[in-house]
Amino acid sequence: MGKDVIIACDFAGREEALGFLDQFTGEKPFVKIGMELFYAEGPDIVRAIKARGHQIFLDLKLHDIPNTVKSAMAVLSRLDVDMVNLHAAGTAAMMEAALEGLTRPDGTRPLLIAVTQLTSTSEERMRGELLIDRPLDEVVMAYAQNARRAGLDGVVCSPLEAAKVHQVCGADFLTVTPGVRFADGDVGDQVRVTTPARAKEIGSDYIVVGRPITRAADPVAAYRRCVSEFVG
Repeated sequence: MGKDVIIACDFAGREEALGFLDQFTGEKPFVKIGMELFYAEGPDIVRAIKARGHQIFLDLKLHDIPNTVKSAMAVLSRLDVDMVNLHAAGTAAMMEAALEGLTRPDGTRPLLIAVTQLTSTSEERMRGELLIDRPLDEVVMAYAQNARRAGLDGVVCSPLEAAKVHQVCGADFLTVTPGVRFADGDVGDQVRVTTPARAKEIGSDYIVVGRPITRAADPVAAYRRCVSEFVG
């Protein structure tokens, strides 16, 4: 599977999101629809963007009891998205149930990936607030291995952890990595970040890029810069 840049379409509503995508006349970027846009517009925004020919990563990070997640994934699978996610912290039973719910009657399904630890979470916060008294790197790898054993396709992790995830889970286990910023950009509220070029070197399969593209003076040029640096 080739590398790709996913644009995080974190907009407050339909008009803003579609207006942003209108700028892309020469390409159809892979886009991420997260909580903000999905909760504002519901499933219709997914259908509208899909109808324009975009691949979609539906980033809702499900985390609940296994049966609830299974039922929710069965609903999401009908939206014809390309990738969905959940929290690995929900346990292997939840991940297995999610996979079952996501698989359509004909055997097809979107890619299913698990969030290990958010890129805004530092080891200090994980220990002090989540009471996980293990090194962050060890926790991420354990969560990734749990996801692999549950049958998932990959994980969301920091690009700094992508190479090691591949080492412990295999080269075909996908790494979807937010926390990517241009070398001359602002890191914002994320603490485990790197550049598109470095993410490529480390081995990320997909990078998720939001504000460096969506808030750029020329979003199309910023997207193309990302693709140039990451895909080559």
